[in-house]
Amino acid sequence: MQRRNFIGSGLAALTAGITVPQAFAQAKENGQETSADPGARIPCPISLAQWSLRDEFRSGRLKNEDFASFSKNTFGISAVEYVSGFFKDKAKDKSFLKQLKQNSAIEGVTNVLIMIDGEGSIGAETLAERTQTVENHKKWVEAAQFIGCHTIRVNAHGTGTEQEQAKQATDGLRALSTFASDFGINVVVENHGGLSSNGQWLSKVLADVKMDNCGALPDFGNFGKYDRYQGIADLMPFAKGVSAKCINFDKNGNVIETDFAKAMKIVLDTGFRSWVGIEWGGRGATKAIPDIKAAKLLLDKVQQQYFDY
Repeated sequence: MQRRNFIGSGLAALTAGITVPQAFAQAKENGQETSADPGARIPCPISLAQWSLRDEFRSGRLKNEDFASFSKNTFGISAVEYVSGFFKDKAKDKSFLKQLKQNSAIEGVTNVLIMIDGEGSIGAETLAERTQTVENHKKWVEAAQFIGCHTIRVNAHGTGTEQEQAKQATDGLRALSTFASDFGINVVVENHGGLSSNGQWLSKVLADVKMDNCGALPDFGNFGKYDRYQGIADLMPFAKGVSAKCINFDKNGNVIETDFAKAMKIVLDTGFRSWVGIEWGGRGATKAIPDIKAAKLLLDKVQQQYFDY
């Protein structure tokens, strides 16, 4: 049995008995054709964030090495975004990283980025803490380069006043980006809680870093009380990727939390034409697969319908 067929068979139970949102009920059961208009071109190619399938990776039903194959053969998505927490002890494991790289190459899947968590606060109060955080991230910069990613995502958390955290985050990001530049790797900050969820604050920090390889990963969610559409607009001038966060869908297949057509218009009006990553944040393992399919259909649809390219 071929590897890809084994993977599909072993995970078939995940999709059993699942109801796809009404608007996409006619989508093919096998997920191989998930475009609103299969074969049509879209301005921004679509990638899949590993976090979307967190229950499968945490349970061991899906292995990191099989992510690329599963993404392509289940959703028709040929680009993936990794999460460091799912292989936190393997950043320097060349055998493991080589397997990730080889499996992606075999499937024709692009490794886009690694989302880094749990390695300290880039905006920590003391220089010693920031220096240690930068040191902790260096192995991920090297791992990202090794597997062919162009970016790592970091968090700009810290302590102190808004001004103090801005200065500290700027310092930490500049130090890490300086190191990453030698590896051809971008360092991006996601609006991911705390002051980073304030688009104005984060855009000012990124402007102050003043490095071409330091930018943003605007997430359609995660803005808290800050207006999400304003936040997306604030961060897009610095964007090196976009995270299309989705949680719940209505009966027409639209994301409840965010107007994807409005969000994508903001994205495309800036001239951005790179990866838009689906990040499903809903609850319930049985919902993950149909909702990811629904998100891809929606992203395809809004790009094809509303934009002249």
